[in-house]
Amino acid sequence: MGHSTTATGSPAAAAEPATGVAPRTAGHSKKTRQAPKGASSAGSRTSGSGHAERAFLVQTAFAELGGSAHGPGEIAEFTGLDDSVVYRILQSGIYQRIFERVDRGLYRLRTSAAQLAFTALDHRIDGEISQTVLRELRTATDSGLAFLYMVAPFSGAQRQCVDMAVGDSDLAELGMTPRDVLSVTRSLRTGASGRTILAYLPEVLQQRVLAEPVPDQAGPGVFRDNAALLDSLAEVRDLGYALGYEECMAGWNSCAAPIMWDGSIMGAVLLLKLKSVMPVAPEGVIEATKEAAAELSRYGAARPAADQA
Repeated sequence: MGHSTTATGSPAAAAEPATGVAPRTAGHSKKTRQAPKGASSAGSRTSGSGHAERAFLVQTAFAELGGSAHGPGEIAEFTGLDDSVVYRILQSGIYQRIFERVDRGLYRLRTSAAQLAFTALDHRIDGEISQTVLRELRTATDSGLAFLYMVAPFSGAQRQCVDMAVGDSDLAELGMTPRDVLSVTRSLRTGASGRTILAYLPEVLQQRVLAEPVPDQAGPGVFRDNAALLDSLAEVRDLGYALGYEECMAGWNSCAAPIMWDGSIMGAVLLLKLKSVMPVAPEGVIEATKEAAAELSRYGAARPAADQA
């Protein structure tokens, strides 16, 4: 499932580009100590607000730098803050159970920080909504197989299928064994949905995925060359979708589009059809898949009504 590729020279290249979001990269020089883009100068805010902003920058640095632990100097270079300011924030964060010291001079986010993410996602999408959207996609694509993949919360840079609309079909009929489900379809370097998610992740996570081996059970269309894979990610961001040609399984082609919440990639909608039925994804399939992903993005970004707040 999640077969994909927006391969260079594929039919996707002829489609009208959609707005993409390029992954952010670190890049603040420690020598110049320039404030991160969009950050206000210290004199333009009250001291309390300025401190809060700096504390949030330090938390964000852990997420964007990747890796298990970082020192104050590395965080200072990334954020543009002074080492002493970063150190004080880290010490305060230890007391507040946001950070923990794992070695001399090295810190990481505590697992309790994940509670914040789960709380933030609590109001987002329920199963009834996703089922409705996927069934509508299945109808709009003449009984295509529709899947919802989300970033896996506990397994690093991977994905997992959380919902599907496949009619009377089952995974065995698709040629998918349990081993395939746990290997090929969870990798972000295989399949339209995998590469769609990968295209919008921070560069540090992309490099982690590129360092992984291609799953043994991957289909004949999988990207094995990392340079070509990176080119395909740029194309995904340019077009706003990915096309897959037998990437995960022989005989199956696909189309996927990203689900974005608050500017962050959360998952992808995947439409899967037999190669014999869909040798090339028609415009109608592409647009229906993009609209399904856009609808789930709108639901995810929705806020409670004023009278429910």
